[in-house]
Amino acid sequence: MCESPTARVYTEQIPEHPGLAWTRFVCISDTHSRKFRIPPGDVLLHAGDLTSWGEFPQLHATIEWLQSLDHPTKIIIAGNHDLCLDERWRGGIEGLSPESVDAGRSLVRNQNLRDAGIYYLEYESLRFTTAAGIEWRVYGSPAAPYFSRGSFQYMTYKEAEDIYARIPSDTEILLTHTPPYEVLDKTRRGKNAGCDVLAARLEQLHACRLHVFGHIHEAHGARIEGEKNDDDVKDRIRRVSINAALSSNKRAIVVDLKN
Repeated sequence: MCESPTARVYTEQIPEHPGLAWTRFVCISDTHSRKFRIPPGDVLLHAGDLTSWGEFPQLHATIEWLQSLDHPTKIIIAGNHDLCLDERWRGGIEGLSPESVDAGRSLVRNQNLRDAGIYYLEYESLRFTTAAGIEWRVYGSPAAPYFSRGSFQYMTYKEAEDIYARIPSDTEILLTHTPPYEVLDKTRRGKNAGCDVLAARLEQLHACRLHVFGHIHEAHGARIEGEKNDDDVKDRIRRVSINAALSSNKRAIVVDLKN
């Protein structure tokens, strides 16, 4: 556990909810069509790769699983595996059928899903209010640097700049599929695979208290970003960074933020 007067992070044993003065965020990513045991909380955050191969039946099964969870608010984004949510994968020799893309995008935009507290964000913001009456400002982006066949990927520095310039400066909770460069982004081969443009943009997002991402499965974990030049960053948390990528031997990460 890592903690300060305004943030507490749990990767293993999770205590009872600390009360109305706090909001509990449960962070997951890269579930790839699998179901996991997820601890309760106020808000579930899923940072993409809802499916294994991007087919609509896989997406539908994941959405049904998310609907079965008890979190009052669930906020999800896509990732590079979620082909049926990316318009660029509509048709073509290597693409999906137009019907599959239509069905995927229609499913996540369904009003019934929003009425059930599930919000899909694709380069867009959301303001929501918890049961304790606390409003949070969230932004979600499914993008990641190009690696191989996949969805929502960018190939140039200019593309990345355009994507991350869209993040509003008042964003408090940020969901991206990719990690920022050198933040919980190291691959098994020791390469930092995060995005340097995103890292630079985060330095400008002074209101951001929690950044949740995935993509690099082996870098699962939590990190506290402290104010620069502080001798004791424990009491001066600037942002909590979470790589929430799951596999069979990893758990959801829980973050309590003081309202």
